[in-house]
Amino acid sequence: MLILAAAALVPGTATAQEIRPGVYRTPDARFENLPGYDFAPHYEDIQGYRVHYLDEGPADGQPILLLHGEPTWSYLYRKMIPVLTAAGYRTIVPDLIGFGRSDKPASMDVHTYEFHVEAITDLVEALNLRDATFFGQDWGGLIGLRVVAENEERF
Repeated sequence: MLILAAAALVPGTATAQEIRPGVYRTPDARFENLPGYDFAPHYEDIQGYRVHYLDEGPADGQPILLLHGEPTWSYLYRKMIPVLTAAGYRTIVPDLIGFGRSDKPASMDVHTYEFHVEAITDLVEALNLRDATFFGQDWGGLIGLRVVAENEERF
């Protein structure tokens, strides 16, 4: 209880910041010093939201897209990323909109299957992924398999 109370007193650590009406962003300080998660954050503007993703490994390596489910985020794959990059793969691990370091719309109307499929499709296109391998967990599997099926030229 004392730890939670102390965290509330540190500016920028207790709550998400409203960046525009109905859209929240978790402060960067919330992601500092996480065990095994010392990856550089990358961001892309997708459909008006800041989408966080990790991009690890050689830029010319065969890409692997890892997509988490609910209620997780890219942290889920922290132990897989080093193994894949050591094998020479470019490892792309986004946070779905609403999770992790990505923006968080408050309206449940935004969080539809179609919305997430379109957002990940837009990210795949923005990163110009080609000959990618996909791996998904939970929602990530459902969303990602649809992205793969509709964009087979990229996978």
